[in-house]
Amino acid sequence: MEKHNQFSTPIWVEQKKEYLKSLNKASDKYIKEARKRNKQHIKQFGDFGTSYHSTTLLQDNNFRDFRDYIGNKSWEFLDNMGYDMEQYKTMISEMWVQEFSKNGGGHHSAHIHWNQHVSGFYFLKCGVNTSVPVFHDPKTGARATKLHVKKDLKGIWPGLDVIHYRPQPGTLIIFPGYLEHEYSVDYGQAPFRFIHFNIQSVPTQMARDA
Repeated sequence: MEKHNQFSTPIWVEQKKEYLKSLNKASDKYIKEARKRNKQHIKQFGDFGTSYHSTTLLQDNNFRDFRDYIGNKSWEFLDNMGYDMEQYKTMISEMWVQEFSKNGGGHHSAHIHWNQHVSGFYFLKCGVNTSVPVFHDPKTGARATKLHVKKDLKGIWPGLDVIHYRPQPGTLIIFPGYLEHEYSVDYGQAPFRFIHFNIQSVPTQMARDA
């Protein structure tokens, strides 16, 4: 029989090391400020399990070229999915940098971001022993009727309900906003820092009127 894979979920992965040095440098002050905001908590409880989360990066011109790139790439991503993007304009609604605790335990539970059409990560510091992004099957019907997969299964198969990527510094990942994602527990063996962004598509006329 012919095999047809329908209703697939695209995830785009690209190596963009040209932003790595400048964005790491621009991010340093935000991580420093985040650590300062958590100073009292760290003093009382330590920072095991902490994720140092910056304020917004949307107004910082040091990130402007990167914002332009991911905005255009996200428009292309949605256009490639078949949406009539001539009717829409992509707008970055959120962007921040975060770094997991050096003492380990940093992680994020599975979640999606409200009212977003594209989400993505850009990895600034990571390695073979750091946390990884994990993605969950977005098909609720498939998850509700899931069977046991083969114990020796290797590679990517339709029956899997979770997959993960092993990024390297400079890796950019773009995926649909509906795709549930999380970060595995980090053991603090190496620095782990990444930029997270969310993008909305708004009708072109609405963007023009605004």
